[in-house]
Amino acid sequence: MATSISRRQFLKASGLAAASACAAGLLSSCGGGSSAGSTGGSASGSVDTTKYTILYSSQPATLNYLTTATDLEMVVGANCVDTLVEYDNKGVMREGLATSWDWDADTLTWTFHLREENWVDNNGEVVAPVTAQDFVDALKYVLTPDYASSNVGLVTAYVAGAEDYYNYYVYLNNANTGVVDDDGTTYTADASGVVTVTSSDGTAETYSPVDFDTVGIKAVDDHTLTYTLTYDFPGFLSLLCYLPYEPAYGPLLEEMGDQYATSAETMYSCGAFYLAEYESLETWIMKKNPENYDADNVFIETISRIYNAEAAVNGPEMIKRGEIDEATIGSDILDSWLSDDTTKSMVSMDRPNTNYTYFYMFNFMPFAHEFSNWSVEGVDAEYEPENWAKAINNTNFRKSFLYGINNAVTLAVSAPEGYDGYKLNTITPPSFCATTDGVDYTKCGDLADITEFFDEAKAKEFRDAAVEELTAQGVTFPIKVQLPYNPSSTDWDKQCQVFKQQLEGVLNDGFDFIDVVITEGPADSFLSAVRRNGKFEFLLCNWGADYSDPETETDPFYQAEGSRGMRYAYLRTGVEDGFITGDTADAIMKYMTSIEAAKQITDDIGARYKAFADAEALLINNALVIPRGMSVPAYLATRLNYWEGQYASTGFSNKRLKGIHVLDHYISMEEYEANRDAR
Repeated sequence: MATSISRRQFLKASGLAAASACAAGLLSSCGGGSSAGSTGGSASGSVDTTKYTILYSSQPATLNYLTTATDLEMVVGANCVDTLVEYDNKGVMREGLATSWDWDADTLTWTFHLREENWVDNNGEVVAPVTAQDFVDALKYVLTPDYASSNVGLVTAYVAGAEDYYNYYVYLNNANTGVVDDDGTTYTADASGVVTVTSSDGTAETYSPVDFDTVGIKAVDDHTLTYTLTYDFPGFLSLLCYLPYEPAYGPLLEEMGDQYATSAETMYSCGAFYLAEYESLETWIMKKNPENYDADNVFIETISRIYNAEAAVNGPEMIKRGEIDEATIGSDILDSWLSDDTTKSMVSMDRPNTNYTYFYMFNFMPFAHEFSNWSVEGVDAEYEPENWAKAINNTNFRKSFLYGINNAVTLAVSAPEGYDGYKLNTITPPSFCATTDGVDYTKCGDLADITEFFDEAKAKEFRDAAVEELTAQGVTFPIKVQLPYNPSSTDWDKQCQVFKQQLEGVLNDGFDFIDVVITEGPADSFLSAVRRNGKFEFLLCNWGADYSDPETETDPFYQAEGSRGMRYAYLRTGVEDGFITGDTADAIMKYMTSIEAAKQITDDIGARYKAFADAEALLINNALVIPRGMSVPAYLATRLNYWEGQYASTGFSNKRLKGIHVLDHYISMEEYEANRDAR
């Protein structure tokens, strides 16, 4: 006899296990069969297992994989264009368009030997062979400022000559368009193309034209490609599974310019699928590419993504009718689906994703500030930024947060009993990368000593010490803590509410210490309006790694001297401009110099990882940032076994549908677990 199951029972039985698997090491242990224990629900009638149909509610601004950096817009690049290397479903790197590769440490050059492969058009017809020159032409496109690639920094930082080339053309564009920077810097160009950059104090520098031949990428012949790096960068191979290092057919790039990949007719494919149709606000269709070298491992013939503005509401209803193959089961309907005998066996989860981690940031510079190419408004007066600036400069104040925040409370909003598997005490998640001896990065250096922080008694000790020190400095209590959220992000408002109740419950016990003021930010352009604009005092942030090396996890926090960094917390700027002083300034600068030293270690992975781990521990132990956790996987009704698909802790491998079967039923949690355990 069928029985109902509550969400708590469901999560207790399955969510925690899935989370623990994620924390224990998906990077090296994922996979499984396509139909282990076929216990999931099935709609009436026959199911075409060669087709995969899903709704989407957010219209992509572009399909141009060479310029985009958003998840939705990566779909075409991930599935329709192959990369030099790729990953299997266990996270192991393997051959892609390259069949072999070599590293020459003396010349800092990687050499890749390409297989025979073809470009096809939107009808699946062969257009031309894929050659090494297609990688060269694509990288030149990325480095052309007119195309405004979002990922140019992943090239200029590592490929020799790329930064000089890109900067020259930025300066030339500035000169040709009459740009004057906010600080008064001007740009002029003479007839020979020499650009003069003149600062406001009259100091001038000249930049001669830079030819693309000086950039460290070369097509030696049709099937031999080389990259020369700026230094021995250990994470370079993993970067090759990301958008700016994908190829594009050169003649089509030249013909289309900024119109490249604006339609199915304006791009060619060389991946597992080709883009067959694309109609804005209607549909986009990808079909299996029979010309692909690995076509035998592509089991889906047609992928249809159908636009539906109310996909969150309509998707689950279409699942019940068997009209689509996947939909997200939101928290608002999860309980009802799990208590209904007709739907409870149709609910499973997405594969856990270690790409993103979440952490809390303090705003150390809550005032308006002018950068050379960016301005920050800062915190509104009603949230008392002057008072906050004094408080945040106090280490004991920050440590009261570090030890007073119980991350289980906010994570429980999304995973009521599975939160322990998603909770982190570090910024970098476990199983992100390991030394050549197999030691997980989070077990290197001082990170190995970091454990659970939440401790009410310690939090109150730090609070009391902070009260004494801050009172002497004229700080008034309660200290306002502006905490914004994005209303378009599911449950973020609820997380803020329980966060406020939990932290105030600890720190205001016996003294009116803080007042967490929750504010609703804009649904659109939240990052630009809030985080990058400095309009917060305390904020939940996240970061997605770009490559498999701990250096990528420093990007939100590290700032080179005089730069604006990634626009998270402006830590170095706060020190340089005198907002941050004393012990806090010393800790920040020690972190900056530690990162700079760690970057120089390239010939000893163990030493490199230890150096980065020590720096990350310094950041956390000084409460300059407070870790929270990993993403909680979405609950799905799906016919796909995602454990079959490609997996990597960085890049877009998880978006690829190569290697995945469409089943004739929706997967239950029992089957999900069996597929996970069979990996």
